[in-house]
Amino acid sequence: MSDFNSLNKVILLGRLGQKPELRVLPQGDRSVAHFSLATNERWTSPKTNEPTERTEWHKIVVWGKQAEFCDRYLDKGRQILIEGRLQTRSWQDKDGNKRSTTEIVAQSIVLIGGRREETSEAGPYPDKAPAEFPGEAETAAAGEGEGDDEVPF
Repeated sequence: MSDFNSLNKVILLGRLGQKPELRVLPQGDRSVAHFSLATNERWTSPKTNEPTERTEWHKIVVWGKQAEFCDRYLDKGRQILIEGRLQTRSWQDKDGNKRSTTEIVAQSIVLIGGRREETSEAGPYPDKAPAEFPGEAETAAAGEGEGDDEVPF
């Protein structure tokens, strides 16, 4: 039974805290990337008129071809827009304690800023970095998008 009055969607705009960590899982050769994303909230206190800032860190998980894209094109400090869903996982650690974490499973990643944008720690980004990577490899493999090279206007 489906619940049509339910939605699990997250949209974040922020900067990477570090270069994504890519792993290839032994079963099925599937790739997964993990990284943190910082979002900032700024406001001015009405009583003191002092500016205040708070940074929130988000754990991001990316699967498949998108994980490989992240490993290739994303670096510390890069600004990105992520659309995805919240996921909470639980497990027992080696001492038998119950642990859990909440993370964002990215479904779409958009690079923000110029392709040659530089940060204080990262060099220039590749000239041919795609602006968005929603899983183009799977689309091409399914036969969609063939013959779309010509623009109809």
